[in-house]
Amino acid sequence: MKALVLDQITNLSDNRSPLKPVDLPVPVPKDHEIRMKVSVCGVCHTELDEIEGRTPPSRFPIVLGHQIIGRVENAGSKSSRFRIGDRVGIAWIHSACGECKFCRAGQENLCDDFKATGRDADGGYAEYTVAPEAFVYEIPDVFRDSEAAPLLCAGAIGYRSLRLANMRDGDNVGLTGFGASAHLVLKMVRYLYPKSAIYVFSRTESERSFARELGADWAGDTGDTPPGKLRAIIDTTPAWKPIAEAMKNLEKGGRLVINAIRKESRDKEALLAIDYSRDLWMEKEIKSVANITRKDVQEFLRLAADIQIKPEIQEYQQQGEEIPARLFW
Repeated sequence: MKALVLDQITNLSDNRSPLKPVDLPVPVPKDHEIRMKVSVCGVCHTELDEIEGRTPPSRFPIVLGHQIIGRVENAGSKSSRFRIGDRVGIAWIHSACGECKFCRAGQENLCDDFKATGRDADGGYAEYTVAPEAFVYEIPDVFRDSEAAPLLCAGAIGYRSLRLANMRDGDNVGLTGFGASAHLVLKMVRYLYPKSAIYVFSRTESERSFARELGADWAGDTGDTPPGKLRAIIDTTPAWKPIAEAMKNLEKGGRLVINAIRKESRDKEALLAIDYSRDLWMEKEIKSVANITRKDVQEFLRLAADIQIKPEIQEYQQQGEEIPARLFW
């Protein structure tokens, strides 16, 4: 099969293509696995973190990609959950041990044996991929393949972030950065918390304009002062500066939820601007988001289907190779 592989950590500023087109054997599913023929695979910022070594793959070479849609093409001898031809998806969580205290408590995202698709196991930048059937999802019919792919990561991690924000209807909520995940969170907030005001912080006017089109009550630059204090802020950026800015805008007892696998180091000194009495006093909280669980994906797919949450996407076909379309958003 044709695939794109990463065979070493690469500095993207060197302007070298980090992925190499190769021919690999078609993977054979184990007893409880399914093999999927990939139709589309989304592109996530986490792939940049893998390529540049902030969350390095556990082995090389590796096939990246963790927002995968396709059809069941084969199954292991003890796999019975899906039928050949079923349309399914694979997300960031590839597997967990199922036995530790975290897995037993429904926190498999914190499992020491958590394995990520495209980082610890081959992902979707290929014609075929395999995964444990217990970590594969049925895709609702209302979504085209290209619409469904980003729901498996940007949507599911946004859903988990919103749950961890611990907000109630009527609470003001902020979204820092307005890309793949944040624009889906805005749609969720509009449905789940119709009385809440949504303030969006973004460094580009095009993103701020997009946020207003989707129903944001206010949109400004990262350092701007919003009309009011916020009960919760969800940060979806790869940078540190928005953390410092967000803490200023939280109300007493407010919570900042950091929706990012890794932060880049380029502006880490911005954290030095945090002032204890102004930004952390009065029981303000910072909560990180670590991966996702199967429950997050399953619940979000149902919600997205029920209220017709569809992401804004762009599709690109790989030139010169018969490799599935890649999605950028």
